[in-house]
Amino acid sequence: MKKMVLVTGATSGIGLALCERLLSHDSEGVRLCLACRNMHRAEAVHSALLASHPEAQIDLLQMDTSSISSVLNAAREVKLRYDRLDCLYLNAGIMPNPELDIKAFFKGLFSSKVITMLATAEGILTQKDAVTSEGLQEVFATNLFGHFLLVRELEPVLCRPGRTSQLIWTSSSNAHRSAFNLDDMQHEKGTQPYSSSKYATDLLSLALNNHFNKQGLYSSVICPGFVMTKLTYGILPSFPAFLWTMLLPLFRLIRIITNTFTLSSYNGAEALFWLFKQKPESLDPYVKYQSLTSVLGNNYTKPCKMDIHLETSVLFYKKLLQLESDLRKKLTDKEKESHHRRSPGYESSCTSLCTRQRTFDARLDSDC
Repeated sequence: MKKMVLVTGATSGIGLALCERLLSHDSEGVRLCLACRNMHRAEAVHSALLASHPEAQIDLLQMDTSSISSVLNAAREVKLRYDRLDCLYLNAGIMPNPELDIKAFFKGLFSSKVITMLATAEGILTQKDAVTSEGLQEVFATNLFGHFLLVRELEPVLCRPGRTSQLIWTSSSNAHRSAFNLDDMQHEKGTQPYSSSKYATDLLSLALNNHFNKQGLYSSVICPGFVMTKLTYGILPSFPAFLWTMLLPLFRLIRIITNTFTLSSYNGAEALFWLFKQKPESLDPYVKYQSLTSVLGNNYTKPCKMDIHLETSVLFYKKLLQLESDLRKKLTDKEKESHHRRSPGYESSCTSLCTRQRTFDARLDSDC
């Protein structure tokens, strides 16, 4: 039986590299579903993957993780198409308007924390966030909450009696506890929404293990290392792409002091691919699996303990459930208003919507 794998953010970067590696490993044993925001790009990727792996089975799914309605529609489609998911890669993410603090960077070069700075970008990167049409902070919605909602919606196909399934999150070494505040989990007041969202990812993964392991669903997080992708190029938008290429020999040399400079998307996908081949129940929920590349160019995966605590993850999970409940009620109210304006069967439609909301509320009480 083919393994059913869904990947978000699959049209570029390590998401695309992962798909290529999965198909190269066993194209006849895997059925891929690529969940993508831009369907034009998705169709181009679909054609390219089939050209190199003509025997592969690859499906496309339109989904924008920054949009609640898009995630709900996509999840509905997944449940219609498939009776199970063996592996769900939660990889889509953004780092909008990144800014490099040049002063902090040069100061860090001559400090004892230079290796940590080069490996994790701690203290030298800030971003400017935005607000989605549904009132969420964009980075939080795209990197974390949309994925959380997707997992919640796909419970019926992820949690199957007698089977195990995996959630694999793309986190980051930039996930710093100092950037995250439980009372400001969307990071409305800070300047490091990306770091906050990735630390929140680590917390959520632990909470999901605490909640779902008994049902056969296991969650893990990875760090791809320093990869030369569009996110990286965005750090210095005025820096020409060819200059980044000229810096590659220097970056490879830096591997002498830190193996986190994976550089290519193929190398960055190492931990994602490695986890696919492991038994989910054997993995440590407190560990982040890091993609590393040695100075000789050899790829490997290394576990690293995360700076997270179960108590905080449980509290965070409850806050996410409450946010989910609030947003669903808003959507229900919008649908009611829409039906009231357009449909003569308004009363019966409202009854159906209210029934759905009561069902969710009962489920929320159970989860809490």
